[in-house]
Amino acid sequence: MSAEAHNHDHGHDEHEHHHKDTFITKYIFSIDHKMISKQYLITGIIMGVIGVGMSMLFRMQLAWPEESFKIFSFFLGERMAPGGVMNNETYLALVTIHGTIMVFFVLTAGLSGTFSNLLIPLQIGARDMASGFLNMVSYWLFFLSSVVMVISLFVESGPASAGWTIYPPLSALPQAMSGSGAGMTLWLVSMAIFIASSLLGSLNYIVTVINLRTKGMSMTRLPLTIWAFFITAIIGVISFPVLLSAALMLIMDRSFGTSFFLSDIYIAGEVLHYQGGSPVLFEHLFWFLGHPEVYIVLLPALGITSEIIATNSRKPIFGYRAMIMSIIAIAFLSTIVWGHHMFISGMNPFLGSVFTFTTLLIAIPSAVKAFNYITTLWKGNLQLNPAMLFSIGLVSTFITGGLTGIILGDSTLDINVHDTYFVVAHFHLVMGISALYGMFAGIYHWFPKMFGRMLNKNLGYVHFWVTAICAYGVFFPMHFIGMAGLPRRYYTNTNFPLFDDLQDVNVIITTFALIGGVFQLVFLYNFFSSIFYGKRTVQNPWKSNTLEWTAPIEHIHGNWPGAIPEVHRWPYDYSKPGHDDDFVPQNVPMKPGEEVLHH
Repeated sequence: MSAEAHNHDHGHDEHEHHHKDTFITKYIFSIDHKMISKQYLITGIIMGVIGVGMSMLFRMQLAWPEESFKIFSFFLGERMAPGGVMNNETYLALVTIHGTIMVFFVLTAGLSGTFSNLLIPLQIGARDMASGFLNMVSYWLFFLSSVVMVISLFVESGPASAGWTIYPPLSALPQAMSGSGAGMTLWLVSMAIFIASSLLGSLNYIVTVINLRTKGMSMTRLPLTIWAFFITAIIGVISFPVLLSAALMLIMDRSFGTSFFLSDIYIAGEVLHYQGGSPVLFEHLFWFLGHPEVYIVLLPALGITSEIIATNSRKPIFGYRAMIMSIIAIAFLSTIVWGHHMFISGMNPFLGSVFTFTTLLIAIPSAVKAFNYITTLWKGNLQLNPAMLFSIGLVSTFITGGLTGIILGDSTLDINVHDTYFVVAHFHLVMGISALYGMFAGIYHWFPKMFGRMLNKNLGYVHFWVTAICAYGVFFPMHFIGMAGLPRRYYTNTNFPLFDDLQDVNVIITTFALIGGVFQLVFLYNFFSSIFYGKRTVQNPWKSNTLEWTAPIEHIHGNWPGAIPEVHRWPYDYSKPGHDDDFVPQNVPMKPGEEVLHH
C-alpha cells in the first residue's frame, strides 16, 4: 500500500507546481521519462548510423582489397586511407569501434535506454521513474560516453584497434601499435562512463518496478515487456561492475605501471618490466560481462516481441508464466557460461565440459520462448503491420542464430571454427540482427505513444523486406566461409592462396551489406519526417490492453491527468468470450462471474 500511497501523493505534488518548462528544462535537461526515452533513441540512432557506416567501409575493403576508393579518402582522410587505399590498422580500428558502438551504444542504450524509460512507468501505472534526476544523469553520462567514443576516432595516433574485446597485451601496451595509444585510453574512459550510466539506469528501473506499481498491478499482471526490462536491469547490475573493474585495471596497466594483465613481454627485442600478470584474467573479467551482455540486448527485444505478437495476433500470449520462468532461467544461466568464449585459451578440458553443459542448458529456456511465440501466432487473427513483421523476423533470426550457438557452445566442435567467420555469423544473427529487429519493432509499435503521430506503413514494409533479405544475404554465407576456415579480423584474404576461392562470396556478402545499409535511409526518412508530418494518432491505434494506451496522447509530466488507472486483469485478454471487443484493457473491471484466464 505504501507504494500506491506514494504514487498518488507524487501525482498531487506534480499538479500543485504549475511551473512553465523552458526549452532547456523540457528538451535538454528533462527529468520526464518520456523525453529521456526519446533522447536515448535519437542518440542511439545517430550512433547506429556511425556504426553501420563503418561496417560498410570495411566490407568494401574485404570484397575489393587494395582497391582505391574515393569514399575511403573522403571519410577516413589521407592518414588512414592514403590514396584511397585502406591500411591494415585502419581496418582493425573500424572493426573495433563498429563492434563497440553497435553492442553498447546502439543495442544496449537503444533498447534498454529507450524502451525501459518509455514503458516501465506507463505500463506499471507510475507517474515517472523512482528518481527523475538520476534518470537524467544516466542519459547525460551515456551521451558523454558516446561523445568520448566518437572523439577517439580522431586522435592522431588512431582509434582503438585491439578488437571490441580489447584483449591485452595488445590493448595494454601503448607502444604495441598506433591504435594502442591515446585512442585506446579514450575507449576505456568512454566505457567507464557508459557503465556508470548503465548502472544508474538499471537501479532506477529495478526500484521503479518493485515500488511504484499501481493498485492491482501484481507481478503476475505485469506485461512481459516489463518482466524483460526488470530482469535485464538485474543482469546489468550484476555483470557491468566486473567490466568496469577490468577497464580500470587495464587503465592502470597502461598508465600507472601495474601488471594485472601483463607478464614476460618482449617488444622488438626489448624486455619490458612486467611480471606476474595474466592476460587470461582479463578474458575472464571481460566475458563475465560479455556473455550476459548478449542477453542484456536480447531480453528487451524478446519482451517487446511478446507484447507485439500478442497484440497483433489478437489472442492471449501462450504460456505467460513459462515465458517469465524462461526469462529468469536465461538470466541466471547467462552469468555462468562465459567460459565458452575461451575454449582455446588453454582452459582445463574438465572446466571446458562444465561450460559446455551450462551453455547447452540455455537452449531450453530459449526454445520455450521460440515455441511460445510460434504457438501464439498459430491460428491467430494476424495483423501484419511493420512492427509485427519485425517481431516475426526476430523469432526467425533467434532460431537460426541459436542453432549455430549449439555448435559453438560445444568445446570439441567450437575449437574447429573458433575465431572464424562462423562465429561472426552466429553472434550477428542471434544478437545483432535479432536485437535490431526488436528495436525496429518497438519503434514502429510505440512511435505513436512517443510522438503522437504514425509512421508511414508502406515505407515500413519496404524497410522490413529489404532489411530481412539483406540480413540473411550477409550472414548466411558467412557460416560457409567460416567452415572453410577463413579467420575473422584479417583485413585482406588475398595473401593466402588457400582462401582465393572464397573471394567471390565476400563480394556477394558486401553487396548485400551495402544494399541493406543504404536502405536504412528509408527508415531514417520515415522516422524523422513522421515526427513532424506523420498522420496524427488516435488514443489506442493498435487496440492494445496495456496501460500506456490509457494515458492521453498529449504528453504531460505525470502521465495521467487525474487518478492513476487501477488494474483488474492481466494484460493479454484478447478475443475473450463475453466481451464485445476483441481486446479488454487492464483497467476494465471484471464482470460478475467472468473467468480469470489461467496464465
